[in-house]
Amino acid sequence: MRSITTFDLQYAHRFYGFQGEAQYLHGHTGVLTIEVEDTVNEGVNMVYPCNEIQKVAWDVLKNFDHALVLREDDPLLPAILNVYEKQGIKNGHPQNKMKGEAFKTALATAYPNCRLVVTKETMTVEGMIKIVYDLLKDKLNIAKITFTSGVNAASAEFETKNDIDRCPLCGISLNEKGVCPKCGYKKP
Repeated sequence: MRSITTFDLQYAHRFYGFQGEAQYLHGHTGVLTIEVEDTVNEGVNMVYPCNEIQKVAWDVLKNFDHALVLREDDPLLPAILNVYEKQGIKNGHPQNKMKGEAFKTALATAYPNCRLVVTKETMTVEGMIKIVYDLLKDKLNIAKITFTSGVNAASAEFETKNDIDRCPLCGISLNEKGVCPKCGYKKP
């Protein structure tokens, strides 16, 4: 069985090195759908609560929302960071409340303080799927990710292999100590 949840993301990027208008900085709205597969948890009669999938994923995904996403070799990157430095916002601004967990993987690095994600590859719908899967594969049993942005869309299916201990009362993942972070249930 699968639980499905969707996220709307607004971001700005460009296709550095491409010909035509795509090489200009432009904004997009993307819709990301994550399908989580597992057995039905008898205690709560669901695979994984969608609102909990949203919480787990949003901690990471909010780095992409209303952010600038650039490839690491884009010549705009140093110029933008220089402007942020001159404006005094490179290391954050008190009104920046949408900060996700900073991360650094082989595919992307998030700089939440300056609303910036730097990627290894050009930010395509396929690239976003790879990045999201890499960030969440150990936290959720992801069976499928779909990402649409404008008229572009891609999907990828994954083999679920995680054995995630879940709370019999809430259905969410137990922490490393076997305790439910939501209701306090302790694994015997």
